[in-house]
Amino acid sequence: MAFLKPSRSIIVGIATLVLVASASYSLADIVSGPQPGDSVGAFTVTKAAGNPSDGVENGKSLCYRCRMGNKPVVMIFARTADKPLAKLINELESEIEEHADSQLSSFVNMIGADNDSLKTAATKFVKDNNIQRVAFVVPEDSKNGPDDFKISPEADMTVVCYKGGKVVTSHALKKGELDDGKISAIVESACNLVD
Repeated sequence: MAFLKPSRSIIVGIATLVLVASASYSLADIVSGPQPGDSVGAFTVTKAAGNPSDGVENGKSLCYRCRMGNKPVVMIFARTADKPLAKLINELESEIEEHADSQLSSFVNMIGADNDSLKTAATKFVKDNNIQRVAFVVPEDSKNGPDDFKISPEADMTVVCYKGGKVVTSHALKKGELDDGKISAIVESACNLVD
């Protein structure tokens, strides 16, 4: 049986298909929220629970982003309050304590449902997980967060690390993607804000 040697055009065609498939895969990654270099604008939230030492009473409406000023901040938009989120917050709380001199801060915006349900769920989550240094808030637009932030409906979690009001890094995760590797990457991004 004779084997045909593939022509150069067939090899080039196969290589092109591989490149297109690779590009399509990378385009499937979610883009959600402000991106590196973007400014983080003001938006109104209601504090539900957490960080009792921040001087904001639970139930108060305010611009939490404004309250953070130019501090290094890890701002999270989360649709699911689950064990992986609790693990991430626990690790962030350790970093916040360690980098208190740099005023590293964090707050979580619960999104996706109606305001009252989100506030109730956030309060329970904070209590069940003994969260002390991270505030949980609910944005006025609780479905997807502020319109101009462009939080993707496909993103279960969007993490925006910013300093001086400018985004340094951004992470967008689908439901179930927040594993130990992603948690480490987010914590590393938080630490880079204060290095």
